[in-house]
Amino acid sequence: MKAELSEQILLKGLAENDSKIIEIIYKNNFASIQSFILNNNGSYDDARDIFQESMIALYEKAQTDSFVLTCKINTYIYSICRRLWLKRLQQIGKYSNQLDNLEETISVEDDLDIHYKRDADFKIMEHALSSLGEPCRSLLEGFYIKKMDMQQLSELFGYTNSDNAKTQKYKCLMRLKKLFFAQYNIGE
Repeated sequence: MKAELSEQILLKGLAENDSKIIEIIYKNNFASIQSFILNNNGSYDDARDIFQESMIALYEKAQTDSFVLTCKINTYIYSICRRLWLKRLQQIGKYSNQLDNLEETISVEDDLDIHYKRDADFKIMEHALSSLGEPCRSLLEGFYIKKMDMQQLSELFGYTNSDNAKTQKYKCLMRLKKLFFAQYNIGE
């Protein structure tokens, strides 16, 4: 019971982006991943890259309410890293076995597909945001990233009242949406 509780504490800390928890997870898991990758035609940089990808995948999963970890964190990370590394080896022609035969690992294929899709969407959004221009970009960043309220935004941008700021934010959001979907539909 105590081990399950500490796993939940680690997951919660990871979801909250607690740097001490992230450091603990890193210290408890990186050495085994590094060893696995070094023993399987990889380098230290490969191990860092693969481990980072697994941490991002776990972080994104930990932030969802529906995620239930059915194993230890180290097992989950190892499974993700193993699958990612063997997939990379297969892509460069150094591994020929089918990845579907890895019964000892946890299936994370769907999770990784979702992660890659979300990553691609974020890149499209980043491009759309950079194409948006000022003051729209700063207005949206102020509201959605800096969590400023309409009154603060109207003062910052010189609008006569918060309703005008809200109207401008809506117009900017519609422009961003148009830019995003124009790029999104090209990528499909």
